Amino acid sequence: MHIPDGFLDAKTALTTGVLSLSGLGAALRQASRHLQPRRIPLIGLTAAFVFVAQMINFPVAGGTSGHLLGAALAVVLVGPGAAVIVMTCVLVIQAFIFADGGLLALGANVLNMAIVAPVCAYGVYRLLRRSTGSLRSQLVAASVAAWFSTVIAAVVCAGELALSGIVPWNLALPAMAGIHSLIGIGEGLITMFVLAAIGNARPELIDGSNGLNPKPESKAFVVYGSICIIAILVLVVPFASKLPDGLEKVAEMFGFQYRANGQHLLAAPLKDYAVPGVVSPALASLAAGIAGMFLVSVLSLVLVRLLVPDQKTATPSPE
Repeated sequence: MHIPDGFLDAKTALTTGVLSLSGLGAALRQASRHLQPRRIPLIGLTAAFVFVAQMINFPVAGGTSGHLLGAALAVVLVGPGAAVIVMTCVLVIQAFIFADGGLLALGANVLNMAIVAPVCAYGVYRLLRRSTGSLRSQLVAASVAAWFSTVIAAVVCAGELALSGIVPWNLALPAMAGIHSLIGIGEGLITMFVLAAIGNARPELIDGSNGLNPKPESKAFVVYGSICIIAILVLVVPFASKLPDGLEKVAEMFGFQYRANGQHLLAAPLKDYAVPGVVSPALASLAAGIAGMFLVSVLSLVLVRLLVPDQKTATPSPE
């Protein structure tokens, strides 16, 4: 769903940029008030996982692929404000380093995937979790929230394309919503599977507000989590689907895919996740993935460290 440069007109790019900055500012304020310092290492790991997971496209119907958005997963693990920060860091690194998503369209991509998707996921998750606090109910709630966050983000993207005059709203809406409703099923299943694995090993991480884990995350936890993410990078990313993703498929359907050709403003150092001098696609994906993991983790951790410098100043995050 990463919008490249060339798909949006100036007014839409500017408007979404302003909205994204406002949303990010609100998320930073929320995180500064409620983020628990002991969960800061988990933010870096979540950012790294989301980055790697977005490299893995899985096939869906009609010659289309999708990848994990990760908004609902981030919301459950680190809370809504921190989830916005995590998703924004991922998108910024993708755009500037890997040319995945346009620079002029960065505001729209942040709005869709880093603000609308986490806020939607948080609302649905909170609503569905009210009945019971069992792990099973949390997993179901997270899965449904993941589906909704994917579809709503796609609907907003369709609106941006329509406002830019690229494709009429009555065509963009059913096309984007239809394809991403299928992608959302994969999103929900992957989110449920990942949270189930985490919940069985560390149930306190699924509900960080319950106070079951008062100590900071250990170095062993960070190392183990990093090894698991690298294992996914090595074992799964090379087998990612090469089919066009949802937005690319819609662009092909309505004939505006050519607008993205040669439109990226900067010469990204690792464009298309290719590493200069590395011929093997598998090794290039591994090197690019490790570089991306490191960059998104550092960027997200720097932001939250500035926001939460002292354990004494933090207050518990809301449910």
